[in-house]
Amino acid sequence: MTTEMVLDALRGVTDPDLGVDVVTLKFVKEKDITIDGDRVSIAVEMATPSPAKREQLAARVRERLAAIGAHDVAVTTTFVVKSVSAPEHGKPPLPGVKNVIAVGAGKGGVGKTTVSVNLAVALSKLGARVGVLDGDIYGPNVPIMFGLQAELQTEGKRIRPAEKYGIQVVSMGFLTQDEAPVIWRGPMLHSAIQQFCRDVAWRDLDYLIVDMPPGTGDVALSLSQTVPAAGSIVVTTPQQVSLADSRRAVRMYQKLKIPTLGLIENMSFYECTNCHHMADIFGHGGGEQIAAQLEIPFLGRLPLYQPIRVGSDRGIPLVIAEPESAGARAFMDLAEATVSQLAISAYQNIAANKGKIPLIQVK
Repeated sequence: MTTEMVLDALRGVTDPDLGVDVVTLKFVKEKDITIDGDRVSIAVEMATPSPAKREQLAARVRERLAAIGAHDVAVTTTFVVKSVSAPEHGKPPLPGVKNVIAVGAGKGGVGKTTVSVNLAVALSKLGARVGVLDGDIYGPNVPIMFGLQAELQTEGKRIRPAEKYGIQVVSMGFLTQDEAPVIWRGPMLHSAIQQFCRDVAWRDLDYLIVDMPPGTGDVALSLSQTVPAAGSIVVTTPQQVSLADSRRAVRMYQKLKIPTLGLIENMSFYECTNCHHMADIFGHGGGEQIAAQLEIPFLGRLPLYQPIRVGSDRGIPLVIAEPESAGARAFMDLAEATVSQLAISAYQNIAANKGKIPLIQVK
């Protein structure tokens, strides 16, 4: 058994997200291979923080090495999240943040903030370091959904995020009274958005979720132009009035040159908490259809499930309150799909810039 034999065998093991072998991707390095007779210890890197895919990859490595005579294989899997965004139009990356994900919607009332909060917690449960920026200046509800009543603190001249469930959080809701309206004109909003983006001491985040304001107005435009977003997720519901507005939101991100990671259909169906019967109250298939028409990924459906609302009101996201429920599993699937799309985009950029790995196709 030699290192060359091990590397040659692992050329048949592909990263589950990127579809390229781990040797070509340099996810396996000679220094991370230890051989003692027919015993092999090896460390393998991955592009995404997915425990299920890490187990899948480790099993494939053991299988390949057993085929060349290894009887005892110890596999350690790690992940390194790459940044998708490159400095563009004079917008430097946010300090301490690798990837900014904008979660938006063409209209209000589709559960965009609920999706943002549960997506953040789901990404954290995958093993990533995550933050949430509440960009909905007029309706800052993120603190409610996290059960936070903090006041923003400072580190020197920078804002220190609050933290709950391992998620770093910044919101205008920390600066206003519960019933106090934010009545600001465009320049004041733009200044506040810039401060929240540039003057926050984010700490080593793999992903920063930005809960965007609904619609395609001034606030959304200012935030989109200020934050170097790696991609956007558009939230819709199945009925036609929401789908029409979702088209506009997707087109806005396209004009702003922010890649659309995909579309998520919220309140897709009702699941009875007693008998678990499912009913398509608002229609069926609208989100998937519009995603196909706009040629963007469809990331999945989320149920109209009472505990989602209850958890949001109590400050306990469903992914924490009922981790084994169908709704929580849907959020975890959304997190898996999101990190997969971002990894593909990041390594496409690496391939285009360096030409050292094959061009990876978007799923």
